[in-house]
Amino acid sequence: MNRMFLRATGAVAAVALAMTAAGCAASAPEESSTESKGAVAVSFGGLDVQIWNDMLAEMGPIVEDAGYEFLSDDPQWDLQTQISDWESWIARGDVKAIMGYPVQSDSMVAVTQQAHSAGVTVLGYASSWEGTTAAVNIDNRNDGIALGEAVGAWILENGATSADEPVALLGYWDTDLGRERSEGIVEGLENSGASVSITEHSVINLDDGYQAAQNQLAAVPDTKVWISMGNDPALGAYQALLDAGVDPESDDVVLGNIDTTNEILDIISNENSFWRIVFSLRVSDLATPMAQMLIDAAEGKELSDVMLASEMVTPENIETFYND
Repeated sequence: MNRMFLRATGAVAAVALAMTAAGCAASAPEESSTESKGAVAVSFGGLDVQIWNDMLAEMGPIVEDAGYEFLSDDPQWDLQTQISDWESWIARGDVKAIMGYPVQSDSMVAVTQQAHSAGVTVLGYASSWEGTTAAVNIDNRNDGIALGEAVGAWILENGATSADEPVALLGYWDTDLGRERSEGIVEGLENSGASVSITEHSVINLDDGYQAAQNQLAAVPDTKVWISMGNDPALGAYQALLDAGVDPESDDVVLGNIDTTNEILDIISNENSFWRIVFSLRVSDLATPMAQMLIDAAEGKELSDVMLASEMVTPENIETFYND
C-alpha cells in the first residue's frame, strides 16, 4: 500500500467547558445522611472532552453512595495545573485515592511518589505510569486498528476515487491514549489493503476538529474519508463539512471515529448519514469500574488492572449506548 504522511502541526487549543455540579473542581457534594469516610479524586487532562464530563456525572453518585466525597478538577491541559491540583488534594489529608489521565504521564511520577508517601493510592485511567497501583485501561491500539480496518473496508467496497484515496486522520500523539489510537488507525488501514494517502492532524477537541477539516479541505479538496481518534474532533469535523456544503447523506463520504455521545448517536441513527462508523464504550462501561476501583482503593482492598475494549455501534445496539 502506498502511504503519504503529512503531519499538520500547530498549537492545540484546549478550551475548558463550563463545569456542572456533577464535575466541578474539588467541590463538595450535596449534604448526605451518610458520614463521609474521606474523599477520592479523578483528574482528566482537560474537561473539553464531553465523554469525560459524562463519566464524572455518573461516577459521582456511585462514590458518594459508598460514603466518600467525590473530587475532580479541570487542568485545561496544563501540566503544572494538574500537578498543583494533586498536591492540594494530597495536602488535604482525607483523600484516599486519586485516579488520573495525565497531561504527560512521565511528568506525574514525582507527585505520584508524594501521594504514596502520604498514603494516597494513585490509579490510572487509560494508561499507567511509574507509581500507579492499578488502572482501568482501554485497549486503545486495538480500538484504533478496528476502526482503521472498518474504514478501509468501506474504501474498498465503495471504490477509491484515485490510486491513493485521500484520508484525513484526526489524531493526537501527545498522550498514550491518543498516540495508541492514532497508530492503531494507521495499522488498521494498512491491514485493510486499501491504498490511501494519509494527512495527519493533531487535534484534541471540537474546535481543533473543525479547524483541521477546514485545513484539509483547503489542501486536499477532494477528501472523502475522515477518521478521528476521538468524538469531539469528529464532531467538529462533521460540522465543518456541513458548513462547507457537504450533504449530510452523501453516499461517497465516510466519517468514522472512536467514542460517542448522545449527540453523535442522534446523527448516526440516520442510516443514510455519512457519519457511518463508530466504535465506543458505553459511559457506564467506563464509569462503573472506575468508581469501584476508587472505592476499593480507599478501603484498602486488593487491586488489579481492568482492560476494556470498544465495540462497533450498530442499528441493533445503538440504543444501549445512549447516556441517560
